[in-house]
Amino acid sequence: MKRGVLRVADRGWGTYRTLTAALRAADTGALIQVQPGEYRESLLLDRDVTVVAEKGPGTVRIIAPHGPAVTVGGGAPVLRELTVEASGDKGPAVLVTGGAPEFDRCEVSGGCVEAVRDARPVLRTCTVEGAFGSGTHLTGTVAAVIEDCVIRSVTGHGLTLADEARAEVRRTTVERVTGSGLVLTGQARATFEDCAVAHVGDAALLAHFSARPVLRDCRLHDSKAQGVVIGDLLDTTSGPRPGATVTGTAAAPPRDGNPASAAAGREEPRVRLDRCEIHRTGKEGVLATDEAELRLRECTVRETGGAGVIAAGRSRVECDRTRVVDLPGTGIAATDTARLDVRGGSVARTGANGVHAAGRSTVQVADCEIATTGYTAVHCTGDAGVVLDTCMVRDSTQHGIRVEERADLRAEGVVVERARKNGVDVQDGDAVLRGCRVAEATVGIRLDTGHRPLVHECTVSGTTDSGIEVAAGTRAVVSGGRVESVAAAGVFLDEGSETWIENLAIDDARGSGLVIWAGARPRVRSVTVEGTGKNGVYAGDGAHGLLEDCSVSGTAYPALYVGADASPMFRRCLVHDTGEDVSLDDAARARFEQCHSRDVKSAVLPAPDDTSPSVLAAAVRTAGGARAEQPGTGGGPDRAATDPDQLPALLAELDELVGLERVKQEVASMAKLMQMVKRRQEAGLQPPPLSRHLLFAGNPGTGKTTVARLYGRLLAALGLLTSGHLVEADRSSLVGEYVGHTAPKTSAVFRRAMGGVLFIDEAYALVPAGQSNDFGHEAIATLMKLMEDHRDDVVVIAAGYPEDMERLMASNPGLASRFTRTLTFEDYTSQDLVRIVQYQAERHDYQLGEDTLGALRAHFDSLVRTEHFGNGRAARQTFQRMTEQHAVRVSDLAEPSDEDLTRLLPADVPPAVL
Repeated sequence: MKRGVLRVADRGWGTYRTLTAALRAADTGALIQVQPGEYRESLLLDRDVTVVAEKGPGTVRIIAPHGPAVTVGGGAPVLRELTVEASGDKGPAVLVTGGAPEFDRCEVSGGCVEAVRDARPVLRTCTVEGAFGSGTHLTGTVAAVIEDCVIRSVTGHGLTLADEARAEVRRTTVERVTGSGLVLTGQARATFEDCAVAHVGDAALLAHFSARPVLRDCRLHDSKAQGVVIGDLLDTTSGPRPGATVTGTAAAPPRDGNPASAAAGREEPRVRLDRCEIHRTGKEGVLATDEAELRLRECTVRETGGAGVIAAGRSRVECDRTRVVDLPGTGIAATDTARLDVRGGSVARTGANGVHAAGRSTVQVADCEIATTGYTAVHCTGDAGVVLDTCMVRDSTQHGIRVEERADLRAEGVVVERARKNGVDVQDGDAVLRGCRVAEATVGIRLDTGHRPLVHECTVSGTTDSGIEVAAGTRAVVSGGRVESVAAAGVFLDEGSETWIENLAIDDARGSGLVIWAGARPRVRSVTVEGTGKNGVYAGDGAHGLLEDCSVSGTAYPALYVGADASPMFRRCLVHDTGEDVSLDDAARARFEQCHSRDVKSAVLPAPDDTSPSVLAAAVRTAGGARAEQPGTGGGPDRAATDPDQLPALLAELDELVGLERVKQEVASMAKLMQMVKRRQEAGLQPPPLSRHLLFAGNPGTGKTTVARLYGRLLAALGLLTSGHLVEADRSSLVGEYVGHTAPKTSAVFRRAMGGVLFIDEAYALVPAGQSNDFGHEAIATLMKLMEDHRDDVVVIAAGYPEDMERLMASNPGLASRFTRTLTFEDYTSQDLVRIVQYQAERHDYQLGEDTLGALRAHFDSLVRTEHFGNGRAARQTFQRMTEQHAVRVSDLAEPSDEDLTRLLPADVPPAVL
């Protein structure tokens, strides 16, 4: 074995004719200098030696006769300025099975560089080209360093890491490969700094969701497929085939109801791109599917062939101060159950939506600009949940924001400008808008949904149509804010809508300030209308509603117009500084209480200093209709107005219920108490402390829902609720599936109950025994705050088994103070159940003889009353089984009489189920 310098030349001067001979003779630390020439041999290196081309790069070619040209099995050999060529069998040109070799300024062609097992190769300023399968392939537990290299002209992928391989890659270019540029499978990890991937046949970066690539200051461009693909689409043994199809898979989010488990494991995303550029891709810029975790920080995605960024499957994607611009499709999209978090940055100049949320995805966008989009800027559909915080949305070809199907939107501090259609358009979905500003749209905010959307402290201006429009049948809440400088109505309430409007200012509307269409029944409080081009308030034919403490001034038409058969109530309203205060159709049925006019040229209402009772009867008429705004033709079914005269009929209906004697007495007593409260309020007296919220304790089937519905109607008849409708809820409709989902879900149900009764069945299920971290506690906390904020607007009834309801009350100290009265629903007696069957028979044209009634009593007496006994449900099921048996019996008769067709016999009563 020789130390020092060993010289190799294929002819002429030189100690050795072959590299193999020199390597055999070399001792550890030897330097082997190679003269220019071609050396057709396969080298095996297993010790620390240095092999260098004496005359520099390109002068020494090592050509393998078969297999790899260079194999490293151990040691830390150094190969410098050599050209290494594969044998042509499409295998590797360089194979590293162990050791820590260093390749410096080498050229590798015709085959790849492959490292396996626990090798530690280093490649510096090398070129790999003409390989098959992969330019450089790292697998096993390899830990490689690749710096200032070029991998190009590969039939396959550029650089592949599989299994648990590791790599640090700096200032390296991958180009002109037929597959993907960078591929990571299995548990591979790699950092790429200041690298470029260009002109590849598939994705620039393709990674299995469990791999961990980190890219900093990299450029991914001119790929025929996506720029980045992360997902479960790879064969983790051999790597992906070039051109593999990417699909997202849907899966449900965690449903264990435990916030600790939902929030656990929130480490850094597995895939991270910092300050990278992704552009000129054939398909999407970034596609994350399955269980991918990806963060883009200060990146630019532009000029892609499809969408900019897509989160699909169960992926989690973060975009931090990232620009997504100049795209033919959507900017950023989420679908399936993906979670997308966008902070800062911009989405601009897209051919489709700026942000699109679909499926059951969760999307959060904060401090972001979304501008110049070909379709709606922010489109929420499916069951998506979207949160927008302090965003700028502008220059949309369609709507600024659209919420449809069952999607849920929460927007705070959002500015929407210059949307060609509506600024915010809610169609069937739900929305909460807080502190938003909408300017220069068709309609500023349009609400058309079965939910109860909330618009709080928002400003709408410069629209070419109405400022806020509530569509037919929609029930919305508008609280605070301003509508100004709009071309039509300030607020338009379409037929049958039920809207709560409080503390809203309407200024400089070219049409009427507030338009109430046929059958609409708003509750309007502390609204100011100034400077309208038509009426201040236009109540069209058949309109209803209550307007309290409102101020109207500076109107071009009469400040208040009421059409035929319209019956709005104006209470403590002021009209001032205008030409005419009131114009009524001959058939109007408006009522005015404590309303006044000031500085009005033609006044019907008394002046503020007039101490006489101010109740304006509908007998005061003015033709005036020709001067009132006529927004269009309307009409439709009218619902009965709040009417105390209905109270006796409702109490009679309550009394007709079977059984429940104590419950009926208590409800009737409460109705009388609340009637007195109402009279004291009307007399200007302080009402006594009173909680209208109730607990219903009883077994299933004892009439709790029926009584709750009647209770709401009673309160509506007394004027203590605006509609008295019943909204039924349970744990599934109030409690969310992950952190941050419960409060919006509970709030949405509560808003639907505004003006009526929220009936929570099996309320004890909100606090499962022994689960202190359950999301149900958040639902209760949210409910209590809403009940406090809207104490006069909603009645909450919590129902369930008596023992479980006691546990519910003990779970939160605030519940007992809000639910001070419990109604106990006793189980039905056998006679009660017989009466229920009689009622069902009468409704369906059947007759029961005394013998049949006796058989029914015996039947119900024989039933075992366990905790699963259905009470009223058992009676209805018994009646159904009797009619089925009757049908079987009568079908055997040749010519059944009318009595045969209607009379139920004892034989039709089913046997008892013990």
